[in-house]
Amino acid sequence: MLPLQGVKVLDLSSVVFGPLASQTLADYGAEVIKIEPPEGDSTRHTGPAAEAGMSAVFLGSNHSKKSVVLDLKRPAAREALMALLADADVFMHSMRPQKLAPLGIDPETLTERFPRLVYAGLHGFAQGGPYAGRPAYDDVIQGMSGLSALMEQQGGEARYLPTIAADKTCALVGAQAILAALFQRERTGRGCFVEIPMFETMVAFNLVEHLYGRHFEPPLAAAGYPRVLTPWRRPWRTADGHICMMPYTTQHWQRFFNEVGEPAVASDPRFADMAARTRHIGELLELAGRFVARGTTAQWLATCERLEIPAAPISRLDDLPDDPHLVATGFFTELDDARMGTVRFPGVPVKFNGTRAPVGMPPRLGEHTRQSLEAAGLSAAQVEQLITDGAARAPSFNATPEPTR
Repeated sequence: MLPLQGVKVLDLSSVVFGPLASQTLADYGAEVIKIEPPEGDSTRHTGPAAEAGMSAVFLGSNHSKKSVVLDLKRPAAREALMALLADADVFMHSMRPQKLAPLGIDPETLTERFPRLVYAGLHGFAQGGPYAGRPAYDDVIQGMSGLSALMEQQGGEARYLPTIAADKTCALVGAQAILAALFQRERTGRGCFVEIPMFETMVAFNLVEHLYGRHFEPPLAAAGYPRVLTPWRRPWRTADGHICMMPYTTQHWQRFFNEVGEPAVASDPRFADMAARTRHIGELLELAGRFVARGTTAQWLATCERLEIPAAPISRLDDLPDDPHLVATGFFTELDDARMGTVRFPGVPVKFNGTRAPVGMPPRLGEHTRQSLEAAGLSAAQVEQLITDGAARAPSFNATPEPTR
């Protein structure tokens, strides 16, 4: 039995921030019902697909869920949503706050009607400030939170990280906050409104190490942790490739410089202890890199294993499904789908009592509309009327799937 078995989550979010948060809850055992508009989540059409509406990016953050289509612009669809909420534990959305009250799904309305409900608002910016209600996407938040400036400080050019770091980081914080609210409800009997703003979450994320000297008043140094900002912090070039090697402790560096025949360097005042190395980290890494370049990757991997210095080769994304450790631990999951064939997913990283939770197929658009609404107490005739009127949608899977690339 998974920890969240029996917990029901209604998720109105789209793209990645909210869907990845609810996918995490699904991974832990929750029943996650994805409420989609008639056109579906935009990521259903982002990236390659073996079936229209089931693209790669959608698969990445929507497995193990159900899909219900409701057109919340219609009163009948909003009434159906209330039926689904009657026994829900969590309601979450990523809509701009000003759009909620006209739909009757603002936190005040729902938490009053459903006192045990955990209501999670996944916003761009916290309420109460001048940015409240602004639209926000990953690129915008990377820039505003300091990430792009960190890239410029290290490499000379303002850039975004080549991953949707803000969406994914905030998703994990969102899942954590929802779990904390559920735990509080178990003690108090009442739910609460949880706000997870992207901007504040990423500022907090970036400043863990980078607030640095600004922790103090007056500041003892500028913001920015030197060790990770030096342009020399990168995989070291070897004679035939690269290696990710990290001598970190004083003992590591002593072993490294002994190995390359320069033991006196480890005693250089610039490098003798952690504080000194932090101040002179660029010089240290540049110097060490000259020695690393003389040996092959294989030689350095063997040397680092012998010296107990953390090291690894660079892995390309296409190599990861065949990584020997991931293969041995059964990390990747392959599912055989009647319409798409074999589909691969990363596994759930955590295990409970030594067991990794299973990964289920992501839902087709509206695949569970009938099933979920009837489970919420609507009759089959009522559900069919909603579908006929356009307030809900349920698909027919008789047509031959249309591959898209």
